[in-house]
Amino acid sequence: MSETPGRRLTVASVNVNGIRAAFTRGMDAWLATRRPDVLLLQEVRASDEILAGLLGPGWHVVHAECAVKGRSGVAVASRVPASGVRVGLGNGSPEAAVDTGRWVEMDLAVPGGERPLTLVSVYIHSGTATDPEKMAAKYAHLDAVSARMTALAAQAEAGERDVVVGGDLNVVHRALDLKNWKGNHNKTSGVLDAEIAYLDRWFDDLGWVDVGRRLAGEVPGPYTWWSWRGKAFDNDAGWRIDYQLATPGLAARAVEAVVDRAPSYAERFSDHAPFVVTYEV
Repeated sequence: MSETPGRRLTVASVNVNGIRAAFTRGMDAWLATRRPDVLLLQEVRASDEILAGLLGPGWHVVHAECAVKGRSGVAVASRVPASGVRVGLGNGSPEAAVDTGRWVEMDLAVPGGERPLTLVSVYIHSGTATDPEKMAAKYAHLDAVSARMTALAAQAEAGERDVVVGGDLNVVHRALDLKNWKGNHNKTSGVLDAEIAYLDRWFDDLGWVDVGRRLAGEVPGPYTWWSWRGKAFDNDAGWRIDYQLATPGLAARAVEAVVDRAPSYAERFSDHAPFVVTYEV
């Protein structure tokens, strides 16, 4: 594991915007340098075989492909062996095709850990504020995510597990999380009060901790997504939509959170930057 074996776990969450394109643009170099213990990947958009081939040996992987070809796809890849995996939010029933490839869980038996650790990779629908059908799909998916997060929070409170839910939520929480809040609030998907209410419930009612905000403090961002278009990246006109949400006991043991923002536009391997958190486990 990173830093102190058996004591610290580094978890990197990143929307790769297509794993093959990301590796073409240099994700392999970032991975070799950063060397996280766990990867939470979103928008993989590739097969199990392609993902495993790009990551190479030494990883334990659970991957949920999307039933809609070329879309979504989430994975958890860990250097620590898995003790269990779960795919999707259907609870035994088929999910809508557009909801597949958006939620996957891996349980780890962390050496020296007091209880099992569950890592979740999540990719929420982006939605379109002017398209009622797409927003209905997003809210339905958020309802399913909320139900599972309620169950996981209860298990953590009972001392059964620690949990990290990491990924691209496609919702900002506060004005600090978006450079142009005024121009987007209640006009653009991801900045609608009805969407933000889900995050309010997760934090205020269920007890989940926004690890990035807790460690960064009351500062703008740090942003994790910038449009490919225009000068958004150069001007740091971004959105903080990539999160790691942890159950309270584990959140208290988060010691560092970093956005691995590329040095330049040309060096980006995705329109998202990796969000990396180190936990004492």
